[in-house]
Amino acid sequence: MQDLLEAIVAATRQVIQTRRESESIEDLELRAEECSPRREYFEAELKRQDRLNVIAECKWRSPSKGRLVTAYNPTTTASLYSKGGAAAISVLTEPTFFDGSLEHLKLVSSVVDRPLLRKDFIVDEYQLFEARASGADAVLLIVAALDQAALRRLHAQALKSGLAVLVEVHNAEEARRAVDIGARIIGVNNRNLHSLSVNLEVSHEIIKLLPQEVISISESGLHSHADLLSLSSEGYDGFLIGERLMVDSNPAETLAKFVYGEQRLASESE
Repeated sequence: MQDLLEAIVAATRQVIQTRRESESIEDLELRAEECSPRREYFEAELKRQDRLNVIAECKWRSPSKGRLVTAYNPTTTASLYSKGGAAAISVLTEPTFFDGSLEHLKLVSSVVDRPLLRKDFIVDEYQLFEARASGADAVLLIVAALDQAALRRLHAQALKSGLAVLVEVHNAEEARRAVDIGARIIGVNNRNLHSLSVNLEVSHEIIKLLPQEVISISESGLHSHADLLSLSSEGYDGFLIGERLMVDSNPAETLAKFVYGEQRLASESE
């Protein structure tokens, strides 16, 4: 998986170079300035206390599982997530390994009012302007994909651009690096980068290293309302769920069960 990460980053740099040749960063920045990202809205939705806060992900393909659905309509998926009670919506935009597109993000931003996260492998400031110009309110920075200088620089630039930043970590050392740059939102990915195995103990351990003021998000391997309740009791503010919802026949209902629990939903329907 580490080799895969390196391959994705290399492909991303090539895509950026091609895009720079078709639109200069100066022109892109002018387009980005016409949009108003809602960083405060994104952060506030992840700190709400009246529900379990889920970032629901629009994702067509996984490198390990292939295409998750035959027909992918990000606007339909996002609308269902909004109906199901998503705190925010993540949209995969990486094209080579995930079949994502910035167009997917633009389409989703046109149909839902939920705060939006651009999920991609951000390695260049050009991508930050792309995110803002395409309707994102937040971007993802993956600690494992960046050295500390680049991580610090891109984090500062994203905040300067008005974007919220979800800084993703996989282990204790990466968590310390995220804290060191002053990350306001830290996502703990329970998936091991090398074996692809998922272990929720990663979230249980890393939460102990995060300052109380950090908005903490647990990612991957979340299968039930009980999983979310357990992690919430330890201090997690939100949760990112992708494949579990993408392959579900009724993602709105399933998401609502994650957010509110089956008993509450049943009592509200009576």
